[in-house]
Amino acid sequence: MADSCEALGAVPEHERILQEIESTDTACVGPTLRSVYDDQPNAHKKFMEKLDACIRNHDKEIEKMCNFHHQGFVDAITELLKVRTDAEKLKVQVTDTNRRFQDAGKEVIVQTEDIIQCRIQQRNITTVVEKLQLCLPVLEMYSKLKEQMDAKRYYSALKTMEQLENVYFPRVSQYRFCQLMIENLPKLREDIKEVSMSDLKDFLESIRKHSDKIGETAMKQAQHQKTFSVTLQKQSNMKFGKNVYINHDRIPEERNEITLKHVLEDEDENEEEVLTVQDLVDFSPVYRCLHIYSVLGDEETFENYYRKQRKKQARLVLQPQSSMHETVDGYRRYFTQIVGFFVVEDHILHVTQGLVTRAYTDELWNMALSKIIAVLRAHSSYCTDPDLVLELKNLIVIFADTLQGYGFPVNRLFDLLFEIRDQYNETLLKKWAGVFRDIFEEDNYSPIPIVSEEEYKIIISKFPFQDPDLEKQSFPKKLPMSQSVPHIYIQVKEFIYASLKFSESLHRSSTEIDDMLRKSTNLLLTRTLSSCLLNLIRKPHIGLTELVQIIINTAHLEQACKYLEDFITNITNISQETVHTTRLYGLSTFKDARHAAEGEIYTKLNQKIDEFVQLADYDWTMSEPDGRASGYLMDLINFLRSIFQVFTHLPGKVAQTACMSACQHLSTSLLQMLLDSELKQISMGAVQQFNLDVIQCELFASSEPVPGFQGDTLQLAFIDLRQVTLLIPFGKQGRLQSVR
Repeated sequence: MADSCEALGAVPEHERILQEIESTDTACVGPTLRSVYDDQPNAHKKFMEKLDACIRNHDKEIEKMCNFHHQGFVDAITELLKVRTDAEKLKVQVTDTNRRFQDAGKEVIVQTEDIIQCRIQQRNITTVVEKLQLCLPVLEMYSKLKEQMDAKRYYSALKTMEQLENVYFPRVSQYRFCQLMIENLPKLREDIKEVSMSDLKDFLESIRKHSDKIGETAMKQAQHQKTFSVTLQKQSNMKFGKNVYINHDRIPEERNEITLKHVLEDEDENEEEVLTVQDLVDFSPVYRCLHIYSVLGDEETFENYYRKQRKKQARLVLQPQSSMHETVDGYRRYFTQIVGFFVVEDHILHVTQGLVTRAYTDELWNMALSKIIAVLRAHSSYCTDPDLVLELKNLIVIFADTLQGYGFPVNRLFDLLFEIRDQYNETLLKKWAGVFRDIFEEDNYSPIPIVSEEEYKIIISKFPFQDPDLEKQSFPKKLPMSQSVPHIYIQVKEFIYASLKFSESLHRSSTEIDDMLRKSTNLLLTRTLSSCLLNLIRKPHIGLTELVQIIINTAHLEQACKYLEDFITNITNISQETVHTTRLYGLSTFKDARHAAEGEIYTKLNQKIDEFVQLADYDWTMSEPDGRASGYLMDLINFLRSIFQVFTHLPGKVAQTACMSACQHLSTSLLQMLLDSELKQISMGAVQQFNLDVIQCELFASSEPVPGFQGDTLQLAFIDLRQVTLLIPFGKQGRLQSVR
């Protein structure tokens, strides 16, 4: 009778075991099968009989399913035979379409003949255009002559007539309109002879209006001359095999006669540009008035009046607009007006006798220079755009070089540039902070997939990565870093380029430039990039996987710092072994970021454990345990196993610390749950259920989820929890006060 009851009780148990085998994960089959052997002695035989019966049932179901779908297979074959007829019809249609397409091509041939006729017409039009282009320069020069006459720039008009007669008219002398122009030139010369002396006030008003144009042309010529000198120096360095940074020499002090009438005849390339500037200013009123006043013996009055009026104009030119700092055009207008003013004064100094003196121009320049420096120092402080600051620096350099070419001292301007350089570096750092933030936002924080040799070469060309083991692997493969690493490396190089741009043309040695580049790069690494990395690490949406990738990324960026030093060395040609060479602080920068990421990993891992533990729902009064560990704990252990698999890419010490921290935190959380002051009583079944969970924790610790632990080091994290679970059954009447 007892055996019968036992058999009846075993059947439902075997059915439950079979259901668990069919529905649960394979990882849990072992404990389930073990329960078969842990029961009655004949349980195994009965379970095998039950299993055979279950298999036969499944075989019958499979056979029914095959019989059910057989007819569908037959129907599909029948449908396929019907398609054969439709395929033959399609073939006929394709043949007909091809025939009609061939017929349509005949019309294309007809259109081709029309195109040939159009090409002939086009060739004729081209011939006409060439003839017109031959005549256009003559017409433009004659139109320019008429404009000069209307504007009363008679000296320039005479020069234009000379060009027309000697250069342009011989090219088109066969045309009638050219003969008419030639006949009209003597009359124009007579008109010029009849022109009376212009008033000096009109000249001063005109020179004020055109000073910015004069200054702009003077600065352009100075810039062209400087570029030409730099090109010659580069060619000289290449000739002797030197790879050195070019220090721009001072511009020769030969005056840039952009507004003068004394132009060398052999400088054909510059002559037209000089004439263009002469068209803006006619100095003949000054010459005529000076001659008249000299003849009348009142030359001193004319000189005093001219100098007084020009000083007033200088004060107006030096007065900046309130919004000058907002755009580079504001600075350019300010500089061109000042340059135009002093170019005119330099011209007057050299073509007149005593109207202005060198002492007068020096006094005027010293007054102007103090005002210019004060204005630039005040307005440049408002600039927040590095491109604007760089353009301002270039303008100041061109401005200084231009006036230096005219003999004005500009050392104070270059001293001001060193103040602006610090501001430029600050604006660069702010700009690159935004660039780094965008790179971090766009990164997917996963290894870079490489599917071909071309992609691998492209990335290697941008970022200095070397891994012999990875190179031996076949494609596709993955680089350990994420996309942000090569992007950041490229941007650091771009920052160095941007910083170098300001150092150009400052007449500094290669050693000084090298020192400036390294210091600014250190600021970028230690302040800007480090801050962006720390802010990224602390963002709530950055998970454990992302933090692991960030640590890997910082390791590769740290290794790339030596290549950045080589990059700066190649630019400046200053060896890193030099005594005073500044080193890059990449090691400390990325080391701090790694430590912050590691700490964040420990914190987030503990937070994740807390989330799982919060799902625990123990019935502390249960009479019997469930026979298996709690579901939340198994999910937690599976999560820890998967996350520690990701940690295999981390340095061993970091992964071990994270694993130990997680186990200790889990043990502490379970212990706090057990010793909660609100938990007054616990049943033996609850103790046994809790003990199953502790066993799973210990099994997890003993499975060595992270390699490298010595002996039972990881299992010791649960030693306090195990001792408490052993003491609970000895508490008086199941109460926990004695345990606490």
